[in-house]
Amino acid sequence: MGNKAQIHIIDVTNRDGVQTSRICLSKLQKTMINLFLNEMGVFQSEFGFPVTRHETNYLNANLELAKLKVISPIRLGGWVRATKEDVRAAFKLAPQIRHLNLSISTSDQMILHKFRGKLDHVSVVKEMVEAVKLALHEGADSVGVNAEDASRTRLDYLIEFANAAKAAGAARIRYCDTLGCDTPFSISERIKVLAEAVSMSIEIHCHNDLGMVVANSLAGAKAACDSGCDAYINTCINGMGERAGNADLVSVILSLKYGSGMQGYPLSEKINLKAAWKTCKYASYAFGVPIPINQPGVGANAFAHESGIHADGALKDRRNYELYDFEELGRGEPEIIETGRKITAGEYSGIKGFRNVYEKLELAFRNDEEAARILELVRYANVHNQKPLVDEELKFIAAYPDIARKIFTMTP
Repeated sequence: MGNKAQIHIIDVTNRDGVQTSRICLSKLQKTMINLFLNEMGVFQSEFGFPVTRHETNYLNANLELAKLKVISPIRLGGWVRATKEDVRAAFKLAPQIRHLNLSISTSDQMILHKFRGKLDHVSVVKEMVEAVKLALHEGADSVGVNAEDASRTRLDYLIEFANAAKAAGAARIRYCDTLGCDTPFSISERIKVLAEAVSMSIEIHCHNDLGMVVANSLAGAKAACDSGCDAYINTCINGMGERAGNADLVSVILSLKYGSGMQGYPLSEKINLKAAWKTCKYASYAFGVPIPINQPGVGANAFAHESGIHADGALKDRRNYELYDFEELGRGEPEIIETGRKITAGEYSGIKGFRNVYEKLELAFRNDEEAARILELVRYANVHNQKPLVDEELKFIAAYPDIARKIFTMTP
């Protein structure tokens, strides 16, 4: 873990974010999210479910992009249940996967009322250990173990579970506040005890049911670092996620950088907030969920001042009423909105309109055959997304047509 414990970001938009009820992302949109997260300098993207067969082509295509260093240096990690069956299926369906998080419930509530006799406390540990060992044997470079409902798990059992995971070769234990019932006080105390007992990296996965998800994530990470363990905070872009959502990616980064008392806790130097504005805007468009106007950093009102005292103070010196600069988040560049003729590329586009769209992107094709091939993929992409493609998606398809074809393809 080095001389000084660090805090890293593992974004779970493509795993927990897409589990938000009533919304979803296409496989192309999930790919673009991985590219944006990579540009933001995030340590790892939990990019999907290796045993879910409609994800297979998408997962393998993204692993191919990682091999080509297109999605790099970010790591792509898959989520599976902590069972040997899931681990075997993961490596069968996605042979190149190298990072996995294995999940199993650990609280008395879940063991008694979810497993209902199928597993007890002893067999939960046994199942997890066997799954970790098999994942490493199959070729995983890193394995994280998720203690689902850790916030309601007896600490003595959670420590036993984590020590067993560590002995089996796991790199991290994920403390899951599955119900969002923790407070900054409780999670700090519990993770301090856990980290001191197991001396391994702690992953913090919190939900926002009480509106404290960012505070809880920071408190947990601080407690892990104070105990000498690296911390890995789970985030979702724009705070997406099940029920009330997960920790918002930008809010967590801003809190680590500018929150009082957090400056002594080093965040990875790879983090690039300059990409935050476009990343959040893309995710909002892809999910079809507007960014709240009061969203930290990227909301429409995040740097807006109306009252006389505030406006006067901000105009005199932005530091009077602004904690950080909007330019740091990639904001401030003028956005051009075309109000005249607009040619778009859709599922029924012809070659002339299609060429016009790509000419505006300053992309040329070598010949008519290549143009026709990309046009066909763009048509499929529009059907795939069920909404107009953005410039970044059009550029991606032109740059990696063969991989794009895999992403659009599902075999029931």
